[in-house]
Amino acid sequence: NTIFFVCRLTMLALTWTLGLLAPAVAFVPSSPLKPAVVVRRGLHTDTPFENPDHDLLVRVARGEVGERTPVWLMRQAGRYMADFRKYSDKYPFRQRSETPEIAIELSLQCWRAYGMDGVIMFSDILTPLTAMGIDFDVIKGKGPVIHNPPRDAAAIKALTDIEDPAASLGFVGETLQALRKETDGRCSLIGFVGAPFTLASYSINGKADKNCLETKKMMFHNPELLHALCDHLASNIGEYACYQVEQGAQVIQFFESWAHHLSPEQFELFAKPAVNKAMRILKDKHPEVPVIYFANGGSSYLERQTDMDCDSVCIDWGVDLALAKKTVGKPVSGNLDPTVLFAPEETIRAEVRKNILSGGGPGHHLLNLGHGVIQGTPEESVGWLVDEAKNFRG
Repeated sequence: NTIFFVCRLTMLALTWTLGLLAPAVAFVPSSPLKPAVVVRRGLHTDTPFENPDHDLLVRVARGEVGERTPVWLMRQAGRYMADFRKYSDKYPFRQRSETPEIAIELSLQCWRAYGMDGVIMFSDILTPLTAMGIDFDVIKGKGPVIHNPPRDAAAIKALTDIEDPAASLGFVGETLQALRKETDGRCSLIGFVGAPFTLASYSINGKADKNCLETKKMMFHNPELLHALCDHLASNIGEYACYQVEQGAQVIQFFESWAHHLSPEQFELFAKPAVNKAMRILKDKHPEVPVIYFANGGSSYLERQTDMDCDSVCIDWGVDLALAKKTVGKPVSGNLDPTVLFAPEETIRAEVRKNILSGGGPGHHLLNLGHGVIQGTPEESVGWLVDEAKNFRG
């Protein structure tokens, strides 16, 4: 089976490279997924089971009090893991994220190793852009590159709608369906999307830009164009989030990755209305699905996030979690400094306990980092964090 699986991936790599594989093509895994090795209260097991904590993350994200604090990590499927690097060193990003067979494996690796309470689909916030006519790639060592930045009225008007996600983004649906089958009754399945302003910023700038310059120029000189682009993205991202739920996702997180480029007033004018529109589309269709909003660097204007159309707010590590929870008046997640994972074991465990108590005690918030797991993080550190979160009872 292993030899066959490797051969299968090699054939997929050749086909994808030659451009013969359309993004909407779906693949059925040609070999069985590895049996999950799950941590339950610190114990590893290969035996299939019905996990009584399987919906803990969903319940706490809705605002219920759990039996303990659920834990998952942004970028938990990432290059800090040696098993992950076996794929990232061999296959380009879009091939990994748009080939269900690979995306499924990468999504599950960390869960098998550490037993987080949620599996998040391996994908990218930029993935739906191609279905709207914005072409992108992710270049190793450079990051995202947009080939046709929409910087004028004609380009924005020419953007298309995601009318049939199953046709244009079918690989996402197939990945989620397989992950739901693997995790059902064992842990929660998390989907995610980029918030409209963040997607607009990537698109306009054409790449990651520490100054967000092209977007800011449009904001100051042609704000109506930025509003138009954010509005178009909001409608489509809202529908894309619905598609993820319909394919198996049980929680959706909206990532406002470029919130740190915004002043409080700019957030209020440009980012907030657009993401609220997208989240309302999702909540109107699927009110039972918890929605989490994460504004990276947005802790400086938490008071403006009290009326967000989400169930929970994810907090970065720039603010005390207890103060953040009191300010937003909603369930929260976060907010450990990702560099804590480079500390000794006892420090990591102590920081986890402090975070849980700051969040109101066991079962009162979702434990996460204040941003993603950093490349180079020791793998055992992630294990210690998850183990302490799952065992600490106050």
